[in-house]
Amino acid sequence: MAEKSHEGLKWIMRAGYGARGLIYTTVGALAFAAALNSNEASGTKDALATLRAQPWGVTALWIIGFGLFAYMIWRIVAGAADVEDHGTDGKGLIARAGQVVTGVLHGIIGVSVLSLAMGGGNAGSGGAAEDWTQKLMSMPAGRYLVAAAALIMLGAGIYYAYKGWSGSYKDHLESSTFTRDAEPVLMGGLIIYGGLLALVAVSLGFAALNSDASQAGGLGQALQSLRDMAFGRFLLGIAGLGLLAFALYNFVEAKYRVIPRISGSDVKTLAKEAVS
Repeated sequence: MAEKSHEGLKWIMRAGYGARGLIYTTVGALAFAAALNSNEASGTKDALATLRAQPWGVTALWIIGFGLFAYMIWRIVAGAADVEDHGTDGKGLIARAGQVVTGVLHGIIGVSVLSLAMGGGNAGSGGAAEDWTQKLMSMPAGRYLVAAAALIMLGAGIYYAYKGWSGSYKDHLESSTFTRDAEPVLMGGLIIYGGLLALVAVSLGFAALNSDASQAGGLGQALQSLRDMAFGRFLLGIAGLGLLAFALYNFVEAKYRVIPRISGSDVKTLAKEAVS
């Protein structure tokens, strides 16, 4: 029975990472197309709305929505049961809490995606940044809550960028011909995604500083800010390719992620291969 539950958890994990891969494939492709065509960059909300307009778009949204629920289940179980061996010291507990929180957030996004699939108007947290920032601002000490959100987002951006730059992502990816060949792409995707999260954090910081929710932006505004810079089309194109690389990273996670308490200690990871 334990083996069956472990195998089920692996497939839930794969569905979750696959859904994330589909989202960032859509956002990255539209960003790269905007760089080529001088169009305005799209964030998660607009990208999913564009996806819905395609003949197969509603079906894709259902798949993504349920995939995000799968990701939520994976992260919550991973954090609660510590299947990735983070431990019970301070650092480990923070990592496990982060898994649970990111799982819940992806579940909320999943609700929005399914709402869009059923004909609702909301999709994705990135395009609704101004809305939820305004809600936070209306609460007691709202500016400080938004500032805290900005710091958390900045921390996430630094984490992803460091994960790519340091190669720490190799600790949990199985070594194979494909993963070895894909390493430069995976590294670039993580670094660029981290940089874009940092831009989102900056916009939230300005919103908190000036008590102005309209200054808060999600991924779409971060991409558009690159578009408005000198050599903006080039920068937007790089960002689009980076998001496509991050999408590939999620697909690779779906296929090759090593879960210590399930995969066993005999599986050779990219990190183990590097030191052998």
